[in-house]
Amino acid sequence: MAEPGKAMQAGENRELQEIELAIAPPELTELSEEQVYRAGAYGLLASLLRRAPDPSVLQQVSGFAAIRNPGDEMALAMSMLGLAASRCQVDTIADEYHDLFIGIGRGELVPYGSWYQTGFLMERPLGHLRDDLAELGLQRDPDVCEPEDHVAALCEVMQLLINDGVSHARQAQFFSRHMAQWLERFFQDLSEARGAVFYRAVGRFGAGFSVLETRYLGMQV
Repeated sequence: MAEPGKAMQAGENRELQEIELAIAPPELTELSEEQVYRAGAYGLLASLLRRAPDPSVLQQVSGFAAIRNPGDEMALAMSMLGLAASRCQVDTIADEYHDLFIGIGRGELVPYGSWYQTGFLMERPLGHLRDDLAELGLQRDPDVCEPEDHVAALCEVMQLLINDGVSHARQAQFFSRHMAQWLERFFQDLSEARGAVFYRAVGRFGAGFSVLETRYLGMQV
């Protein structure tokens, strides 16, 4: 893989500021606060799901443990993710990632859209996805061997669409076609996975964010 967390190539909530500052590049600050948060959340999920996090990523994520807003599910999910990042060891998380997503022959979870929608890999949903990616001027990085419907790759696409200022309607269309039917279910499975400790917290954060995105992208703006 050419660059961590980059599978695709491109042709006022104070409790959420930590995630923005930790994972949003400085050049994206001209986006609205809401869009910076969305792009940052997608980028974080892509990073954690593409490969096991390195110490620098864990150090950033551990800062979420300081977030306090007991009545907000996302703030609680972020706080729990931060606690998990601060308590789990890098090598342990790497082993957990392997068991969950790679395994011997297959991991506990299969993080592909085709699998969740049809029960098989490389099925028709992947073909439809490739058509839409081509229309958007996106193509798979040649150094990445996973199909484009890997959950990390799809999160990267959404991050790109937000960062590039693609219209709300086009973002909503992509999410509805390729993620809405299965993304929350995947994160729910991850949050309950037998082999997960750190990644249960990732699953909870992802599930909560998926609910917010479904609601947000379903709005007419």
